[in-house]
Amino acid sequence: MESKNIRSVSEFNNELKLKGFNVFQIESDGNVTRNYSRKDFYKICLTTGKSIIHYADKSFNAEGTILFFGNPHIPYSWETISTSYVGYTCLFSEEFLKSDRSESLQNSSLFKIGGTPILEISEPQREFLNTLFQKMIDEQQTDYAYKDDLIRNYVNLIIHEALKMQPSENYINSNNAQSRIASVFLELLERQFPIETNERPLELKTAQDYSNALSLHVNYLNRAVKGVTGKSTTTHISERIISEAKALLQHTDWNIAEIAYALGFEYPTYFNNFFKKNTGTNPKKFRLDLV
Repeated sequence: MESKNIRSVSEFNNELKLKGFNVFQIESDGNVTRNYSRKDFYKICLTTGKSIIHYADKSFNAEGTILFFGNPHIPYSWETISTSYVGYTCLFSEEFLKSDRSESLQNSSLFKIGGTPILEISEPQREFLNTLFQKMIDEQQTDYAYKDDLIRNYVNLIIHEALKMQPSENYINSNNAQSRIASVFLELLERQFPIETNERPLELKTAQDYSNALSLHVNYLNRAVKGVTGKSTTTHISERIISEAKALLQHTDWNIAEIAYALGFEYPTYFNNFFKKNTGTNPKKFRLDLV
């Protein structure tokens, strides 16, 4: 079997780190596309076929043509079901896309946990998006001095096309101080994840930890978060730790004690009690049920 066009994941990641961007057809680099990864890169995939996408602790059955948005702060994996599977993937770092206008796009419902990372695409939409991906592939191979700027425009155009498909109620309007505080807290919470090593434990674990980091009184932070989201600061933290715990149990071979330590629990017993209180089961049983 000829393999000259097949890149290893490590080769691909090294190349991606140098440029901050890469786009390719899935057929030629499918092993990279479907590889479970929680690196420093956002991902947009336009795919046609049948697959199951595991995103955080949820799973989506995808059939037909879909547009997928992957966030490096949220773990995901991809199972291809159909034998015929085609499309495009583009990966980019936050630094590559960053501009005065791009920050709100990357914090949109397309990339947020609990948002809408998967969109069903019609045939006319597929044809239009195919053109944009192919233009990026062609431009990537040129020596044009401003090709990165041009590619950024194509990426932003894809994001805008996707945003137009989103219902307006998915957007958060941060017009007041409470909304801004809640948004900053949620962003700081997301920046604590993913947990990529079990040697350095999670540092911010309580509402007080976050209020200290944001230089706010804890009561003020709690009122702002509860007023905007309807959930307490502690609830948001607990839910995010549970989401990460489920991802680590599903996608790593770390033992329970290693996961407990990585998530900031001094003893595995504390983690077991926390997990059972929030899920109704213990970590060991949760992992066994995944098999």
